[in-house]
Amino acid sequence: MLRDISPQSIFMGLLAGFVGFASSFAVVLQGLTAVGASPEQAASGLMALSVSMGLCAIVLSFKTRMPISIAWSTPGAALLATSGAVDGGFAVAVGAFIVCAILIVISGVWRPLGRAVAGIPAPLANAMLAGVLLGLCLAPVKAVAFNPLLGLPIAVAWLVVGRFNRLLAVPAALLAFIAVMIFGVEFPENALADLGNSIAPPVEFVIPEFTLSGLIGIALPLFIVTMASQNIPGTAVLRANDYDTPPGPLFTVTGIFSLLSAPFGGHAVNLAAITAALCAGKDAHPDPSKRYWATISGGVFYIVFGLLAGLVTAFVSLAPSILIEAVAGLALIGAFAGSTVAAFKEEDGREAAAVTFIVTAAGLTFYGISGAFWGLLAGGLIYLLTHLGKRKT
Repeated sequence: MLRDISPQSIFMGLLAGFVGFASSFAVVLQGLTAVGASPEQAASGLMALSVSMGLCAIVLSFKTRMPISIAWSTPGAALLATSGAVDGGFAVAVGAFIVCAILIVISGVWRPLGRAVAGIPAPLANAMLAGVLLGLCLAPVKAVAFNPLLGLPIAVAWLVVGRFNRLLAVPAALLAFIAVMIFGVEFPENALADLGNSIAPPVEFVIPEFTLSGLIGIALPLFIVTMASQNIPGTAVLRANDYDTPPGPLFTVTGIFSLLSAPFGGHAVNLAAITAALCAGKDAHPDPSKRYWATISGGVFYIVFGLLAGLVTAFVSLAPSILIEAVAGLALIGAFAGSTVAAFKEEDGREAAAVTFIVTAAGLTFYGISGAFWGLLAGGLIYLLTHLGKRKT
């Protein structure tokens, strides 16, 4: 096994780990904070997710000798960011995270549940995701309107670097954010001392609470977007690179690690898609049987970053919130574009997709249940009526 290690695989794993963490940790922090997490609890959630997905990638890659890349659920975090605070606070959200993790485990063990998720019409699933992402994707524009001197450098860095390398566009925006923080934001007098105190790994155990609104408004939509937007595409990336492995056991293991991270504030971990393409491709190693070391090294990188989550969160909290929202929005523009195109591609599902998108994007909450659920429900009803009408004719 040790003979399979190569500098090429280690480098690609570090690149995938850096891109995976830097490109979307802002989305995670935004999502956890939106559903009621305190700064300490958000830092703990970020730490739990990073460590869990690092360990999960290492375990699966060692076991299968395949480059099984793991990520946190970025679409799920975006969903949380648009859901808003839930009745009962963050404890109810954590209860929903646990239910979601259990559903992911069941989907790997019990095939009908996995098939049911895969059977959700693609236009509706993509329209719901697009509606969830829209609000966050507007944040870069709002940041420029808030303060052009602070917002423009972030957007310009993303735009310029993205023309040369799309994968490095968001990390470049993050570096611009750090530069803006250092040169454009006035820190409190005790800021450096607070940062020093945040080096220790943050651990906040949250006693979960389970409510019907948490189940319907958070757990079910989180489960759907995680499976439809992350786990299922993740298996497709593996197959595209000639790694044929049953998806069920992979779903089960990611669900177990999601379950372990949930009481500490982590919403969900899953199979990766973008970073999986980095680690499973020829750039990781000419020999496909040795590429698993790329995901192992990436997993180590995730763990290291996770242990520094308190420092990252403390630094980010010193900036106006709209700036970190801008970084999160830039990280999601590609996902928004892809989901929007997929949602409206099929003519016979276009109207239902539009209803799903509009209701979800409106962000309205009824009976404590988020708009993502109502959007999928409304679009599903239109889709059902449309197809029933076609069958009769």
